Amino acid sequence: MNKRELKPIAVFEQFAKINEIPRPSKREEKMIEYLRNWGESHGLETKVDETGNVIIRKGATPGYENRKTVILQSHMDMVCDKLVDVDFDFDHDAIQTYIDGEWMRAKGTTLGADDGIGCAMELALLDSDNVEHGPIECVFTRDEETGLTGAEGMKAGFMTGDYLINLDSEDEGEIFVSCAGGRNTTAVFSFQREEAPAGSFFLRAQLKGLTGGHSGDDINKKRANAIKLLGRFLFAEMKKYEGIRLAQFNSGKMHNAIPRDGQFVIAVPNAVKENIKADWNIFASDVEEEFHVTDTNMVWTMESTEAEPVIEATVARNFVFALQAVDNGIYAICQDPALNGMVETSSNIASIETKENVITIVSSQRSNVMSNLDNMCDTIGACFQLAGAEVKHSDGYPAWKMRSNSDLQRIVKDSYVKLFGKEPIVRGIHAGLECGLFSERYPNLDMVSFGPTLRDVHTPDERLLIPTVQMVWDHLLDVLKNIPQK
Repeated sequence: MNKRELKPIAVFEQFAKINEIPRPSKREEKMIEYLRNWGESHGLETKVDETGNVIIRKGATPGYENRKTVILQSHMDMVCDKLVDVDFDFDHDAIQTYIDGEWMRAKGTTLGADDGIGCAMELALLDSDNVEHGPIECVFTRDEETGLTGAEGMKAGFMTGDYLINLDSEDEGEIFVSCAGGRNTTAVFSFQREEAPAGSFFLRAQLKGLTGGHSGDDINKKRANAIKLLGRFLFAEMKKYEGIRLAQFNSGKMHNAIPRDGQFVIAVPNAVKENIKADWNIFASDVEEEFHVTDTNMVWTMESTEAEPVIEATVARNFVFALQAVDNGIYAICQDPALNGMVETSSNIASIETKENVITIVSSQRSNVMSNLDNMCDTIGACFQLAGAEVKHSDGYPAWKMRSNSDLQRIVKDSYVKLFGKEPIVRGIHAGLECGLFSERYPNLDMVSFGPTLRDVHTPDERLLIPTVQMVWDHLLDVLKNIPQK
């Protein structure tokens, strides 16, 4: 397959244009301006709210004027991650895509199909003159990936439709009707720098090549977390040898991604440096065996490095012990049989950054049950507070509860069966969708979410299964054709 063979061509043409526009989370100004100009140049009613969300309205095609109004919604921002050896500026450079069999990928960076492909479908629909539909409102929210602040800032009344189809899901053939709520917990360790003990030898250890992934949707896949592994090694060595001093610990970039790489710098007594190097190699072998199914490309290095001031001993010890103790992964499974064993509550240690006198840890908690979300945040916070850190929790976002007797669910499901001759999977997702926030502002809004198949989102391995784009496009057009009258 080559790019000229991509179908539906109208969607992939829009996606290519979108990928020329830098749109990191919180820095979507170029995309907002593009959407505003696009809507106005096509003679469509276009508005930008004070938060930066864009809505473009299109009237019904002849014969469909009395149908209920459908909102199509995607987010315009993208997670910006790249391979460590790739030179790329997400604020200025265009995403470079290529075809790998039936998959579309990017060259060393995230692809931006989350959720650029949803935006592309909306623009293709707005640009069409041969699609039958009632009144539609195409909504493009900003800053979904770093806290859903676009949806959070949207005021009631910005959208006026009866149904909402969120195009931010990642498994074709699955219709999502519920999502988790989420909050972030940030822990800050403050310390003083001091000189390492005389006779110290400095080592830099690095781990990379982990699979990573989305900290909600992939948390049940038993993938390795670089922070937990590096912390685990340090904990074992500090128990084994006296005099190990920590100078740096850095890992992870995004609050909503499982960290794929990381490194630390330690000062060790000269007499045990070879023992620690040997332990590192043994540890690497053991961990590779543990994760031989999910993480097959781990790269472990440990080498000498230049001396530098170290973190005061008590703070470093407490920090490492907290990393060993803190919960990470699945905490509870949904009890509702309708959600078919979905993860209910989880936590992911997402990033650690060491600066001159502070270490900042960011973790992400998720749950479909808001009381358990509070409990999970308190559990993570208590661990770090006991270790001496200052802890803060973000406001977060609410869960989206499954709606019983949903007309839109029935329409979407019946359409899928008619088109493809099989039942779609109707389920919830252990990740944040903007539908949770919309359900607070628009309590009567009937919503579903679906989209083409994506894999390894939020990582440079992100890829889009090309044939599923046509399937979702056909499904979407058929749903629009079968929306009932007011």
